[in-house]
Amino acid sequence: MIPIALLIILLSCFCLDFAVAIDSSITSSQLIRDPDAILSNGSNFKLGFFNPADSPYRYMGIWYDMPSEKAVIWVANRDNPLKDSSGIITISEDGNLVLVNGQKEVLWSSNVSNLVNNSTSAQLLDSGNLVLRDNINRAIVWESFQEPTDSFLPGMHHGIDQRTGKKVQLTSWKSLSDPSTGSFSAGLIHQNIPEIFVWNVSRPYWRSGPWNGQIFIGIPELKSVYLFRHNFTFGFANDWTFFALTAQGILEERIWIKWKDNWEVGFLNLRTECDVYGKCGAFGICNSQEKPICSCLEGFEPKNAEEWNRGNWTSGCIRRSKLQCERRNITGKVGKEDGFSKLNKMKVPDFTEWTSPATEDECREQCLKNCSCIAYAFDGGIGCMVWRSINLIDIQRLPFGGTDLYIRVANSDVDEKGKKDVFVSPLIKGMFALAICTLFLWRWIAKRKGNVLVNFS
Repeated sequence: MIPIALLIILLSCFCLDFAVAIDSSITSSQLIRDPDAILSNGSNFKLGFFNPADSPYRYMGIWYDMPSEKAVIWVANRDNPLKDSSGIITISEDGNLVLVNGQKEVLWSSNVSNLVNNSTSAQLLDSGNLVLRDNINRAIVWESFQEPTDSFLPGMHHGIDQRTGKKVQLTSWKSLSDPSTGSFSAGLIHQNIPEIFVWNVSRPYWRSGPWNGQIFIGIPELKSVYLFRHNFTFGFANDWTFFALTAQGILEERIWIKWKDNWEVGFLNLRTECDVYGKCGAFGICNSQEKPICSCLEGFEPKNAEEWNRGNWTSGCIRRSKLQCERRNITGKVGKEDGFSKLNKMKVPDFTEWTSPATEDECREQCLKNCSCIAYAFDGGIGCMVWRSINLIDIQRLPFGGTDLYIRVANSDVDEKGKKDVFVSPLIKGMFALAICTLFLWRWIAKRKGNVLVNFS
C-alpha cells in the first residue's frame, strides 16, 4: 500500500504539472523561467525557450506543441539570443512583456509606451497569438501577430496594422540553426492593385500578380485568400496549417499530417525557375514548359544575342520596329496603326496601372489612343489594366488560369493571326450585329403579316 505522504507528494506534482499545462497567462508575479513553458488553453501552442538545431543559444519563442517535431512560428529575441539558460519571461514594472537574462538585462520587450504600472498581463491564445492586455478594460495593447517573424498562421492579417499604422510582413530566418533576421521578407503592397511580394533585401524576388477579388492572378492554385482593405489573410483547412518564409526565400504551406506524425509541404511560391522575379529580363516571357524557358515577346528581339544564346537572359529584349507615335515624331508620317499581340494564360507584368474603362473593347481603345500605353489586359474582377512607358518585367505563361495580355507592337510585327484579331475583328462584329438586326426585322415583319415562324433556338 502506498504511504499517505508519498501519495500526497505524487498528487501535488501531478496538479502542479496540470496547472502549468492549462495556465496560459503571464503576470508580474507569475513568470516563466527557462526551461519552463506555458500552453495555450487548447494545448495547440507552447511558449517557452528553445535551442535551434546545432545552436548553443537560447531563444524565447512560440511553437506548435507536437510530440515528434517542433515547428517554431515566432521568436522574440531573434537578434539578441540568450547565451545560457538563465532567461525569464515576465511583466516589467512599466507593464511591458519582457525577456531578461540572469543579470536582469532586458533582451527583448513588447515596447509599448504609456502603460500603467501593474495593469497588464500576457496570454498565449490557442491561435498561437501572444497578447498583452490592459487588465482594466481588457483591450489588447500588443500582440505577436502584428510583429511576426517568418510564419503566417490562421487568423493573422498581413498588410497595415489598423491600430498602429505599421506595415506587417514576414522576415526569414538566416538559416535553420539561426533565427536572426535573414535576407528575405514577404508582405502585401498597394502599388495600384494589391500584390504579395517576396524581397531579397530590397530587390523583388517573387510576386503573386494582382488581386482580382478572388485570387492573385499569378497563383491561381491558391484560392483560399481573403483581402479586406489594406490586409489579407489565407483560408486554412484547419488549425494545423501555416505558411513559412524559408531562409531561401520560399513561401511554403506546411500542413500537419496526423497519421504520418509529420509536417508536409503543400503550396510553394517557387516551383520553377520562371517563378523568380524578372527571370527573362525586360520584354522577355518565361514559360517553364518550354526549352529554353525564356523567349522575347512578339515584335522584340534579344538585346544581347550572344548572352541570350548562352542562357543569360537578364539583359532582356528590345523592340524590333518603332511604334506609330515614334515614327510620326521622327518622319512626320502617320503610317499604319499599331496592333496588339495577344498572349493567354499570363501572369501579367509588374507595375500595373488600373484605369476606368468598363469593357475590354474600351480598354483596348484607350490604350491604342495613348502613345505611352504599351500593353493592356482586362480581368473581370479588376477591370482595365495598362502599362505605360516602362519596361515590361516579370511576364510568365502559366499552366492554367492567368489572364489575356495584349502587347502593343508595330503593324509590321503583328503576325497574320494578330492582324486578323486586331483589324478584321471589328468588321466581323459589325457584320454579326447587322445580321442580328436583320433577323429581328424579318421576324417583326413576318409577325405583322401573320406568318408562322419556325423557332431555331
